Amino acid sequence: MFHVLLVAGARPNFMKIAPIVGALRRCPDEFVTTIVHTGQHYDEAMSAVFFDQLGIPRPDVDLEVGSASHAQQTAAIMARFEPVLLERRPDVVAVVGDVNSTIACALVAVKLGVAVAHVEAGLRSYDRSMPEEINRLLTDQISDLLFLTERSAYDNLAREGIPAAKAHFVGNVMIDTLLAHRERARAAFDRSRFGLEGGPYCVLTLHRPSNVDREEDFARLMAAITAIADEVPVVFPVHPRTRPAVLRSPLATQAVERGRLRLLDPLGYLEFVGLLDSAHAVLTDSGGIQEETTVLGVPCLTLRENTERPITLTEGTNRLVGTTTGGILAGWKALREARPPARTPERWDGRAAERIVDVLRAELPRLRTGRVAVAGG
Repeated sequence: MFHVLLVAGARPNFMKIAPIVGALRRCPDEFVTTIVHTGQHYDEAMSAVFFDQLGIPRPDVDLEVGSASHAQQTAAIMARFEPVLLERRPDVVAVVGDVNSTIACALVAVKLGVAVAHVEAGLRSYDRSMPEEINRLLTDQISDLLFLTERSAYDNLAREGIPAAKAHFVGNVMIDTLLAHRERARAAFDRSRFGLEGGPYCVLTLHRPSNVDREEDFARLMAAITAIADEVPVVFPVHPRTRPAVLRSPLATQAVERGRLRLLDPLGYLEFVGLLDSAHAVLTDSGGIQEETTVLGVPCLTLRENTERPITLTEGTNRLVGTTTGGILAGWKALREARPPARTPERWDGRAAERIVDVLRAELPRLRTGRVAVAGG
């Protein structure tokens, strides 16, 4: 029997651990699981509702760290996670994605001699001004098992000197969750709830500090978005960190008053997937939404200069349009002239979690034999 401790901290993590928890619990004679929620995202609409909708049991441990600076939050997670790890003593800590919870819990585990598995490993934007890029780089360096969503990640890891034997191309667990719940989301989607009884609409999401923290940067985005909204209404579920920027933006305020920009509170997973699935196009700075729109076949304009998910550009529906007004509008014009074809990337088939469990089954006996956990330093 092997004990797998899974860490969730921020909203996207929940969609990633859900299929892994399900796959592990279908093998009760082989695996026992513990779920730790760090509380990095603690708003009910951003956290707890995802456990309910995705059928994940409530976490066994909630560290309740809340929001803070990167250093303070990472330190708080580490301090609160260490005693949990010493008490539970799992065979492996599974971390997902690239948030502060990912690197914090991986670092605590490796210092205590506990194996680390990184789900969604090897992705690179090659932009170290992004906090997520630092988290990805460091987590991959200290992990024992690296689970890849796309083959390009092999090359990224090789360039960083990480042995190929650690890497396993399993597919995308985020897509496991999407495919498992897509029909429920479609059935539950009510256009009238969002004032969208007829006609096309776009969906907008923004949360990256580089886009929303400085007024001049946000103003450039809003100049393009409100121009698009004059053609097609834009529905905007507003991330908590983005709301102050929206409220102080004259362009956004005017578009809201005209009914062209429609602000929503953060949505539950099913509601959001339903909204995406019926959209004419999506504008976003989110990594996960680039992946989801690819599988849904919905055109995506990514409001960034780079992406760590290149497969969404080469095989998906995604287009990088940058963050200038002209670049975004040029991308919108190109989309109106030719919608991208929808193709599903390799192994984005809803079975990534099964492949992860197969690897754990094969590798954990070796990792357990080769490690001796320590009680402190």
